[in-house]
Amino acid sequence: MKTPHIPLDAPYSESQRAWLNGFFAGMHTHMIQSAGSVNQADARIINILYGSQTGNAESVANDAATVAKAHGLKPSVKSMDEIEIDALSAMEYLLIITSTYGEGEMPDNAQLLWDAVRAESAPRLDRTKFSVLALGDTAYDLFCKAGIDWDNRLAELGATRVLGRTDCDVSFEEPAESWISEVIPHMAEGASAAAIVDTVSGHAEKPQYTRKNPFPAKMLVNRLITAESSSKETRHYEISITGSGLSYEAGDALCVVPTNCPELVADIIKAIGCKGDEIEPVNDEEMTLHEALRTHFEIKLPSKELVEEIAIRSGDQELNGIIESGDKEKLADYLWGRDTLDLLLQSPNCEFAAAELLALLKPLQHRAYSISSSGKMHPDTVHLTVASVRYESHNRQHKGVCSTFLADLVDDETDVCCFFTPNKVFRVPEGNSLPMIMVGPGTGIAPFRAFLQEREYRKASGKNWLFFGDRNAATDFIYREELEAMQKSGLLTRLDLAFSRDQEAKIYVQDKMLENGAELFAWLEQGGYFFVCGDAYRMAKDVDKALHDVIAKHGNLSEQQAIDYVNQLKKDKRYVRDVY
Repeated sequence: MKTPHIPLDAPYSESQRAWLNGFFAGMHTHMIQSAGSVNQADARIINILYGSQTGNAESVANDAATVAKAHGLKPSVKSMDEIEIDALSAMEYLLIITSTYGEGEMPDNAQLLWDAVRAESAPRLDRTKFSVLALGDTAYDLFCKAGIDWDNRLAELGATRVLGRTDCDVSFEEPAESWISEVIPHMAEGASAAAIVDTVSGHAEKPQYTRKNPFPAKMLVNRLITAESSSKETRHYEISITGSGLSYEAGDALCVVPTNCPELVADIIKAIGCKGDEIEPVNDEEMTLHEALRTHFEIKLPSKELVEEIAIRSGDQELNGIIESGDKEKLADYLWGRDTLDLLLQSPNCEFAAAELLALLKPLQHRAYSISSSGKMHPDTVHLTVASVRYESHNRQHKGVCSTFLADLVDDETDVCCFFTPNKVFRVPEGNSLPMIMVGPGTGIAPFRAFLQEREYRKASGKNWLFFGDRNAATDFIYREELEAMQKSGLLTRLDLAFSRDQEAKIYVQDKMLENGAELFAWLEQGGYFFVCGDAYRMAKDVDKALHDVIAKHGNLSEQQAIDYVNQLKKDKRYVRDVY
C-alpha cells in the first residue's frame, strides 16, 4: 500500500500541504496497524545525518525521523561525526540536514566526514538515494554553502536525488516542515506496507516554549560586572523561569527575543519621510509602522536588498560602484560600522513608503546566549553573561540590538521573552572523575561558570582547569571573587589568566596554553575533555593551532599524527567548541 501524499501542484500553501501529508501518513499507518501488519525488522532504513553547531539541524533531523516512522520507515538519526566514510557508502536512503557555520564552513561535527567525502579517494555512492536540507542565513554571502557543497558532492559521487535541495533562511521551521513532508513519501516509495514502526517512542516531546511562542520571563538581576572605568560593559543577568515548567542543562543556550530601540525606530521613520502611524499588514495582522519596526523587523543591519535599493534611489556613486563590481570584501568594508539609519541619512533624498521599506527588511531574530548557570543548582533562574555593544560610528552612537535591550529596556513592566536551545554535545563529562580543560576568554567564560557549578553540585572529583583572559585585570576580571573562591575550595584546580593589555607584549589564552603545554597534554592523556567558548574568527582558530602544537611537541608526534590525535578527540566528543 503506497503512502498517500499531496502533490506539489495541489492548491495548498506549504503549511497546509505539510499538515495534510502528516494527516494522511497517520491515517495510512493506522490502517496498516489495524490490519495487523507490524514488523519493524522488515522496515526500510532511512539514514538521517545532521551537521549542527547550535542544535537546529539536530532538531529538524528528529522531526524528520518522527514523520519517517509514520510512513513505515526505520530512521537512524546520527550526528555526522558518528559516521565513517565506509558506513556512508553503504547507505541506500540518506537525508542530509546541515547548517552553515561562519563564512561558509561546515559545522564542527560535520568536518571530519566532509573531509572524507570530498577526498579523491571517496567511494562511489551509485546505490544511494538522497536529499539535502540546508540551514543558513541570507545575511552571509555564502548562504547555505555547507548544504550546497554536500548536495553537489553526493551527486558527483553518483548518488541520486529523490528531491531537490531546500535552502532555509533563519526562519527555517516552515520550509523544513515542507521539505520533510515532501521527501519522506519519496523515501518510502516502494517500501513494504508491513513495515510499521512505533511513532512515539524515542522521540522527545516538543518544547512548550519556542521561537514562535517564547516564555515571558522576568528579570531579577541586572548587574555590571566590569569596572566603571573599563573599556567594556559586561553585565550579569538573572532571569526567572518560575512557573514555566522549563529546565535546562549546563552548556545550553538561552534565546532572547528582543525589541528594537525606540529612538532608532523613530529616527528611521523620520529618515524615510513617514509618520509612524501608517497601518500595514504584518504576518496577517494590521499594525502601525512604528510597532512593526519596533517588534517585528531587523532594522539595525541592512539586508542586501535594502542596500541595493538605497544605492539605486540615492544614486550614490561610491556605493553603486561597489555593488556593480561584485566585490564582496569591498562591500563589507563599506558597510563596516554602518547600519540602516546611516545609509538612509547619507542619502537624504532616499524616501520610502512604509510598505516599501517593510518589504526590504528581514524579520527580527532572537539572539542566543550561552547560559552561565547550572540548571541543577539554579532550577528557577537562568544566568547570562553579556557584553553590551555600544560604539560611535559615522557621527552617531550605535547600540547592539539584544545586548542593550537587556541592559537598558527591560524593567518591571517589560518581559524577557525567551526559550532554550539545548546543546547536547557541549556538556560536562558524564565521568565525574575525568579532567576538564576550559578555554573561555571574555564572555566565553559563561558556560564554564555553569560547568563549574555543575561539577560542584555533583561533588565531582575530576580536576578542572580554566584559561580566562580579557583586556585588563583591574577592570575586566569578571567573576573574580567567585573564581578565587572556587580555587580556594579546590573546585577549580588551575586558573591561568591572560590579560592582553597589562603588559607591553600582548598575552592571550593560547599563549598560556603553550606555556603550560606539558601539563595540558598530560591532562588529555588522562582522558581530559577540552572545551572552547568565544570568538570563532580569531580566538578559536588560534586556540586550535595551539592545541595541535601542544600535542605535537609534548606527545612527540608528527604534524599528521597531531592532527589524527585531535580528530580522535573530536570523534570522542572530548574536544568541543561553542563559538560564535
